[in-house]
Amino acid sequence: MNDVGENRMKRSASALLCFFAALFLALFSASMPAAAADAYPSKFVRLILPFPPGGGTDTLSRILGKKMGDAMGQTIVIDNRPGAAGNIATVLAARAPKDGYTLLMGFSTALVVNPSLYPDLTVHVQRDFSPISLVGDAQYVLVVSPSLHIDTVKQLIDYAKAHPGSLNYSSSGVGGPLHLAGALFASRAGINVVHVPANGGGPSILDVLNGQSQMAFGSIASTLPFIKSGKLKPLAVSGAKRSSVFPDLPTVDESGLPGFNVVTWYGLLAPAGTPAPVITKLHEELLKALADPDVKRSMENEGLTPESSTPAAFAARIQADTDTWSKLIKQFGIKVQ
Repeated sequence: MNDVGENRMKRSASALLCFFAALFLALFSASMPAAAADAYPSKFVRLILPFPPGGGTDTLSRILGKKMGDAMGQTIVIDNRPGAAGNIATVLAARAPKDGYTLLMGFSTALVVNPSLYPDLTVHVQRDFSPISLVGDAQYVLVVSPSLHIDTVKQLIDYAKAHPGSLNYSSSGVGGPLHLAGALFASRAGINVVHVPANGGGPSILDVLNGQSQMAFGSIASTLPFIKSGKLKPLAVSGAKRSSVFPDLPTVDESGLPGFNVVTWYGLLAPAGTPAPVITKLHEELLKALADPDVKRSMENEGLTPESSTPAAFAARIQADTDTWSKLIKQFGIKVQ
């Protein structure tokens, strides 16, 4: 064989070797995420909470963490990072390694409201997080003072239109969920009511009781004793579905404001870039935990309704709620002090 033919064979053999090497590398690389997911978790997982220890969401997260950790054979450690309206925890989680070993139990105010209230916030939720699933939500009750002699949402709207600016509504503070619920109600109903912020959800209900305000959205827990005693009149619940606590009470949507759905929701997220197989595994384990009767009972005791979703549906919810609240905050010129 001459030198030309020998060189040609060598080049062919070399090319063939390169082809098989590239094929092996591609197959090996493709198998790595699945292998990583099979090995995950190989150490403890940190779950960051934007709440202090001892509250309802802290209790829920510990129960869910225990269920999921036991199922995956590792411990899920709760890391409480309260403060700055949830921004401290959100930023910390967004900057964590993208390996599935740091997660965030986020909530709606921090994720979809704060970006419009805090222009210097360095986190972009849609860019910096991979949603895993919704976990649950808590809706509110629209209550009025019995002195108004109003029994329905329609009567309230009619009264407010007939007496513009004469009704005050209280809330837990500027930019909080109760303030935004009242502002959205006023916007959708086309009424002029005056916002009177209080220092917390409990004090906002007290303002209605002592006559400083005539209406408010409040949590089920804070309003229930006064509703039972007749000191507050409930008109509707704020979520898309009726509450199991008030099964006969209509939603605001049913009462004449279609599409009204204001809840504080909670959801599990990971830093963006976390491997997809790890997200899938966490999603599957979370859904199993949420289906557990003990978990359901614990959530209901805290006034929470279990709520799960696909990662894609959770991402869509984040985007839709961000759009809703950013428009409302701009419309009312809401600013935190």
